[in-house]
Amino acid sequence: MEEELQSRGRRDILFEQAELYRKLENISVEVLSKYNYQEIRPPTFEDEKLFKRTIGETTDIVEKQMYTFTDKKGRRLALRPEGTAGVVRAYIENSLGKITSVTKLFYLGQMFRYERPQKGRYREFYQIGAEYFGNAHPVADVEILLLNMEIFEKAGLKDKVELYINSLGCKDCRQKYRAELLKSINSRSKDLCKDCHNRMEKNPLRVLDCKHDRDKFKDLPAIENYLCDGCKEHFDGVQSLLDSGDCKYKVDRYLVRGLDYYTRTVFEIKSTEKLGAQDAVSAGGRYDTLVEQLGGESVPACGFAIGVDRTIELMEKTGQKVKKVFIAIAGLTGNLGLAGQAIKIARLLRKNDIFTEGPYPDKSLKAQMRLSNSLNSSWTVIIGEEEMNKNTVILKDMTGQSQEEIPLDNLVADLLGR
Repeated sequence: MEEELQSRGRRDILFEQAELYRKLENISVEVLSKYNYQEIRPPTFEDEKLFKRTIGETTDIVEKQMYTFTDKKGRRLALRPEGTAGVVRAYIENSLGKITSVTKLFYLGQMFRYERPQKGRYREFYQIGAEYFGNAHPVADVEILLLNMEIFEKAGLKDKVELYINSLGCKDCRQKYRAELLKSINSRSKDLCKDCHNRMEKNPLRVLDCKHDRDKFKDLPAIENYLCDGCKEHFDGVQSLLDSGDCKYKVDRYLVRGLDYYTRTVFEIKSTEKLGAQDAVSAGGRYDTLVEQLGGESVPACGFAIGVDRTIELMEKTGQKVKKVFIAIAGLTGNLGLAGQAIKIARLLRKNDIFTEGPYPDKSLKAQMRLSNSLNSSWTVIIGEEEMNKNTVILKDMTGQSQEEIPLDNLVADLLGR
């Protein structure tokens, strides 16, 4: 293929990996639906000003990473670099707050940022996110944290992730903290990277988000000492309710998010396994002023976004794959009786949501086993004349290469239990 046609900073998601993407999406939709979140599908591109006004003009995303273009009428548009801004715009434009006082939405799809490609970070990447409008109480913060952790638990990652939380306070808290933080940072400015020097001038809190200098900040003032009574009470409430929900967490005094719209609670869910340049697999927080900032009424809100690509990488590291069964026929090729029995077994398994491949009655058993292996099947169900007469099957574990004869009536329960 010509070099200019090859993907750079992008990639094709194929086969088993694509199945894991679908698995995570299905798990997320199932959990979010239980919490009464409804799906929204906002457009892939928006007016460029939307992201500048919400994310913040001094953020790396707006300054360096957005994909922008001018359309045929001269309008400046941008591919979405994150999901919250578009959902908030849709919330206001469609007057969703007038339908009910509480609105819960979720989305899934591609985001786009021009970043240096590396493991776990792509220029086109996937997110699963949720936004909760209309509830200022700490229970809303805790709900998005609990459902977020539940998604990871159902994805088999309960022991592979940890929750970190902090509070950024309100506008008044941050003004006081900003002055003290800037004073401390100035005293060590010679040790900071070039980006942090720029952040000092525009938004000192973003210095704490620097991946290069973060280890130098352990003795800087922490915002927890500058929270007003209301913000402190809110953050104490979040921690108390997380304890009530039996959800483990750690308070990170220097945790900030790279988006300017956050207020009060912010969080990251981090992988305990090393994942390329970054270890956060989900992040979010509260943004009580954003709806009003975009021209809507004053509506409290909070949300999160799961980094799907990193989460899939973590699932792969734990050896996860979508389990598949291959149906093989042991007998003369073209035996319609065996082929019919194999079709019945395949239909039975698929009705019970078991991924099933086959049968291939025109291939020899040896060729079928090679195909099963090349398709990364977890098990092969082998049916021959003898098994059909006894109403049994041979179940072969393709990982351990062990096999056993089991009653056909027990096959579904046996496979679901493995």
